[in-house]
Amino acid sequence: MSRSRASRQERLRETLRENPFLTDFELARQLGVSVQTVRLDRMALAIPELRVRTKAVAERVHGLVRSMGAKEIVGELVDLQPGKSAVSILETTRDMAFERSGVIRGHYIFAQADSLAIALVASDTVLTGLANVKFQRPARVDERLVARAEVIRQLRSRASVVLVVTRAAGQQLFRGKFTVFALEDPAKLQEEVEP
Repeated sequence: MSRSRASRQERLRETLRENPFLTDFELARQLGVSVQTVRLDRMALAIPELRVRTKAVAERVHGLVRSMGAKEIVGELVDLQPGKSAVSILETTRDMAFERSGVIRGHYIFAQADSLAIALVASDTVLTGLANVKFQRPARVDERLVARAEVIRQLRSRASVVLVVTRAAGQQLFRGKFTVFALEDPAKLQEEVEP
């Protein structure tokens, strides 16, 4: 094996270790090679394609979520450190967009961020009490939205402030601060709602 190929493959391995959610196209651009070269190097190193890498990480992470079911999370939860940080990926599709413009409706972006903030709290029942959000640029069909959440403050023993930043193609498009509350006894909530 040539020295340049070995060095390129090592850079590929290191790049994917840092961010396993890069597409072959993004890897090619970052490494300065063709997409085909990335695919050949991945095969030589026995590194699976993005879909398989994402699925493997997601399956490992979903077992850590207490506050909601896997189907309730908007986007694919790919990293979770309960009480600290989390990452999810949302692949945008035509049915999420306005027909005329192809711009993704804001409630999908908000829902991804909100569900990520809730999933971050290690409790059986978690509700959003306050959200302060800013949409910084529109998202488009076929963009991959990567939301990263971090607990930035514990207000009380059962309240957390979570910062969520969503990016697409390296550009920030959404930022939100969510105050989420872990309920001690979800049955009390039901009693308050019923007449």
